[in-house]
Amino acid sequence: MSRATTTPDLVLASVTYDALCNVTRDADVLRISSDAPVIGSAAKTTSSKSNAPTKTTTATSSPTTTTTTATKTTTTTTATGTTSTKPTTTATTTSTTLSSLAVKLSGTSGYTLPSNALLQTLGIKATPAERLLSFVGRNVGVAIIDSGIDPNMLDLDQVQYFDFLNGGVAAQRADAYGHGTHVSGLMASNGITSLGQYQGVAPGASIVALRVLDAMGNGYTSDVIDAINFAVANKDTLNVRVINLSLGHPIYEPAATDPLVQAVEDAVANGIVVVVAAGNFGGDSTTHAPKYAGITSPGNAPSAITVGAVETLQTATRSDDSLAWFSSRGPSWYDAYQKPDVVAPGSHLVSNISYGSTLYKTYPGGLVTAGVLMPYFRMSGTSMAAPVVSGIVATMIEASLAQGQSLTPNAIKAMLQYTAIPLAGADTLSQGAGMVNANGAVTLASAVNPKAARGSWWLTSSVTPATMIDGVSLAWGQRVVWGDRVIWGDQIFNNDPAWGLRVVWGDRVIWGDRVVWGDSTVWSGNEAVWGSRVVWGDSLLTMGTRVVWGDLQSVGIAPTTISWGNLERANGDLLP
Repeated sequence: MSRATTTPDLVLASVTYDALCNVTRDADVLRISSDAPVIGSAAKTTSSKSNAPTKTTTATSSPTTTTTTATKTTTTTTATGTTSTKPTTTATTTSTTLSSLAVKLSGTSGYTLPSNALLQTLGIKATPAERLLSFVGRNVGVAIIDSGIDPNMLDLDQVQYFDFLNGGVAAQRADAYGHGTHVSGLMASNGITSLGQYQGVAPGASIVALRVLDAMGNGYTSDVIDAINFAVANKDTLNVRVINLSLGHPIYEPAATDPLVQAVEDAVANGIVVVVAAGNFGGDSTTHAPKYAGITSPGNAPSAITVGAVETLQTATRSDDSLAWFSSRGPSWYDAYQKPDVVAPGSHLVSNISYGSTLYKTYPGGLVTAGVLMPYFRMSGTSMAAPVVSGIVATMIEASLAQGQSLTPNAIKAMLQYTAIPLAGADTLSQGAGMVNANGAVTLASAVNPKAARGSWWLTSSVTPATMIDGVSLAWGQRVVWGDRVIWGDQIFNNDPAWGLRVVWGDRVIWGDRVVWGDSTVWSGNEAVWGSRVVWGDSLLTMGTRVVWGDLQSVGIAPTTISWGNLERANGDLLP
């Protein structure tokens, strides 16, 4: 039975859980395609196949990061060239997703899921009724460049899908590896198969799934570049405002000449916020002793939001949080950039997984439960932390759109850092500005006028620089890490030229004399802390007081020596 509500376009339905399970377990229903009317998707159209890009560099993705298996490419190609095309659409409406969030399922079924404190520790109100009145990423498209999305995943019902293993064609949803489905669920799950318990951070956001990884989590860097360029070329048609990259490879050259980094920088210059996993080389896999300089490409892109991982112990309180031992720390190779920018929950996170995927079949120890409409799986890595931040960014963009227009990528990055809450005992090279605070970031994004004149005060209402999380008021860090320098003060309350488009993050010239620069987070004596604990080894060249990163091959680091699997099993998630 259903009844009308006072909220437009919303109907609350009362369905017994056992009845829903019986219906969805019917073979015909379970195998219904993702664009079927039962989950409110639009009909698909067809698209001609484009020329497949030249394969010159391979990358491997995992719940941690990706690693290359060949030498890098120095040539980039795009799937669409310079022409935007009309994409195939398999997305539902925003109201459909929000309606699914409000479905009340009652009854007993004999299955249980572990409690989920992810939203609470981010400061997000978690009940369906509260979320309907909150910013949840409505009208924001997030391009998830990964291994795809399971075709039968009821929790992910706003999806447009393109397969870059076959030239970037619009295609039926698929995820033979399982990683992309897990990442997407953390970002945008509507929570229907978990009774709302495992909603994503931005359930109102739509997903543009760009498949670049095969059934073993392997892919070509050239395909990733093509997918990024495709998202830029079609950003208006697909409404892409965020790109999530839970992948990467070791840094083989300076950022200025790395084609993957340059593709990310171009996306940011075109107004897309790019969120990248920092990598999972932050500690010894046996002793967990800290290691530095393990940032992977494109996490070294200056303008990207590079995300490290936090161990939350699956509690809402922040008092027991710490940096995850595997989370890659800065500085970056060759350029010695300050990274990561922020950290987010990324250890033992539960999300969707696709039946029959490589991860599902190979690592049954990661399975949380299969006694539900769709299975759930536990994984760790900065690959998991990145979509948490992408979801927060989507909610911030919705909040700024409510004020008239979207904030720029630099403004969003600055607000994420300013409202972050630093972790005790972690240095800046390990945590950036601190652990993200979704409630504070959205509050600040809602309180500024993005149409204010450049250089003018844009705060429209007062904000209290603290957020209540698990009953405790926690102060914001109130700092922005610009390049390798910390900016204190109220610059965030002005529409500063530094927040403008096409300003590369870290360029101090843009600030003029408006800022008094403090010590470097990388140098200024800090090299004494990290210089002897570099994850790739100690065969480094020095020039004066600066370290010039050597060739990775010369220190015995080849793509085949890096294994995400060993790292994940060491963290206790992926067990055979």
